[in-house]
Amino acid sequence: MKTYRSKIDWWLILLILGIFGYPIMEGILTNQYGLSITMISILIIMFWMFSKIKYVIEGTMLKVWWVKIDIHSIKRIYITNNPLSSPALSLDRIAIVYNTYDEVLISPKLKKEFVEELLKINPTIIVEI
Repeated sequence: MKTYRSKIDWWLILLILGIFGYPIMEGILTNQYGLSITMISILIIMFWMFSKIKYVIEGTMLKVWWVKIDIHSIKRIYITNNPLSSPALSLDRIAIVYNTYDEVLISPKLKKEFVEELLKINPTIIVEI
């Protein structure tokens, strides 16, 4: 079993801290501590969820959060900066096309190593990186 963590863009962390930082400070300065506690709680849950984004290769299966993909069904891998919602914390992404019309966008930190590991299991994958 090999586990690959998601790459995290620094600007994403700053954006989230900026969005939640203002209401937290506003709540403290105006003595509305309920607002601050709520925003801090949401922030903690978000970062906890972010820490759980990983891609696991176990046998011939690729696990992306709760989705299991048979590596032998992967047809193509290509680079993308598509901002669609996906289990990726960076816009430096790769798209994995599997089955007939399925696709998932991910952003492993060690992109080259990740793709090489998939190719060991399924050397017929078309790689456009």
